[in-house]
Amino acid sequence: MAEDIRKKKLSRWYFGGLAGSGAACITHPLDLIKVMLQTQQEKKVPMLRLTVNVVKNQGVLALYNGLSASILRQMTYSLTRFGIYETAKNSVSGETSFLTKIGMASVAGAAGGFVGTPADMVNVRMQNDVKLPVEQRRNYKHAIDGLWRVLTQEGFTKLFAGASMATGRAVLMTVGQLSFYDQVKIMLLQTPYFQDNLQTHFTASLTAGAIATTLTQPMDVLKTRAMNAKPGEFKSLWHIVSYTAKLGPLGFFKGYVPAFFRLAPHTIITFIFFEQLRLNFGVMPLALQQKN
Repeated sequence: MAEDIRKKKLSRWYFGGLAGSGAACITHPLDLIKVMLQTQQEKKVPMLRLTVNVVKNQGVLALYNGLSASILRQMTYSLTRFGIYETAKNSVSGETSFLTKIGMASVAGAAGGFVGTPADMVNVRMQNDVKLPVEQRRNYKHAIDGLWRVLTQEGFTKLFAGASMATGRAVLMTVGQLSFYDQVKIMLLQTPYFQDNLQTHFTASLTAGAIATTLTQPMDVLKTRAMNAKPGEFKSLWHIVSYTAKLGPLGFFKGYVPAFFRLAPHTIITFIFFEQLRLNFGVMPLALQQKN
């Protein structure tokens, strides 16, 4: 009987990385198109036409360019932020307030954003390769090759290009996704219409995805430009901001639609995978179970 009680549902620290990697494998083409849209400056090509051009000129598999870097990013960025957030949340006995969750998510997001910056930069570069002329492509074989070439050709500090923006974005992303997901889920479960099941996980994660997209899009645009920039292209963060501002206020929300259509499914799939891992493999210590 005691053993059955111990096997209660509690997420483990690494579930977030596994769930994020699974989601990345499904939503990567949407992320690739989002990056291509964000790095446009002069000629604006609609989302659908960009997708058709990539498939027509380079084949369907080109939509998965940079997938290895995307998975590596999830196993650094998402694993860190989920791990810190879930560990902190599970260490608190009793009910955790929404403001406390926001604080936990902010710290977790900052750590995850910094740790995941090298993989994120290589991911952006590999995705952007598909729209460049052949002679201008970096042609990284995979994520590790990209990291090694950046390290040996451009220096260690280049691995963390855009780290400040990546960290800021990760804070907003983690607040929008994790803390709001938890809060919306609690609110749904307090009604008589929802149980701890797929319907609740879908609804809460869709809401969290919409909030996270809105919070992070301006920072995401700046981060993408910084990571994809050639040496000497931008002198400072303010230079990137002013360059983007030439397009008007909406320039900071370039790629919002594909970002939402990428982030919403990614958030939904991540949390569905995450909840399934929790429900099937999560373990709560007996002491915590009795408190709850």
